Amino acid sequence: MKRFLNVVAVLIALMLIGGCSTSPRASFYTLSAAPPPAGGIQAAVQQPPLRVTLDAITVPELVERPQFVLRTGATQVTIDEFARWADPLRSQISRVLAANLSQLLPGALVSGYAQAPDYAEEYRVRVDVQSFESAPGEMATIAVLWSVRPPKGATVSGRTIAHEAVSAAGYDALVDAHSRALAKLSGDIADAIRTTSRQ
Repeated sequence: MKRFLNVVAVLIALMLIGGCSTSPRASFYTLSAAPPPAGGIQAAVQQPPLRVTLDAITVPELVERPQFVLRTGATQVTIDEFARWADPLRSQISRVLAANLSQLLPGALVSGYAQAPDYAEEYRVRVDVQSFESAPGEMATIAVLWSVRPPKGATVSGRTIAHEAVSAAGYDALVDAHSRALAKLSGDIADAIRTTSRQ
């Protein structure tokens, strides 16, 4: 009988240990480039092609981490350990902006890497993300200072603030809203590049 009770005690202990070690699985998310417009882009391809390099991208330290940082009040945020970016947020923003600018500037050679060779005839873009707010089920907001340094002439600077409603509960809709906000930022930067390229 004593041996039986010992076996039962060991089994219960193992079950408790197993229960304690089980935790929810993390989900991983990526930002997405804007989909190509229906029918494709009709703008003429510039010759020689524009060269564009994303020279520097900065993001607030608060959100430069794998975990999602969620706005829960005017002065409060929470960090969700089980909702994570698949790669660093700065890298994702660079990748998405490069892809969006490639669509918006047909034929342009767009690099998302600051270490790309410094060509004389090149547009250098700097992006300072001042705010990257995530409110699940409500709103995704970005506030960004940016600048475009053309090969010739003065640097053009601007500020983009984009508020995108989150269409549904869950993080997929939140990430989609952030991707749409980055599409608006891309449009503003592309407009500045087009304007300076005509001067």
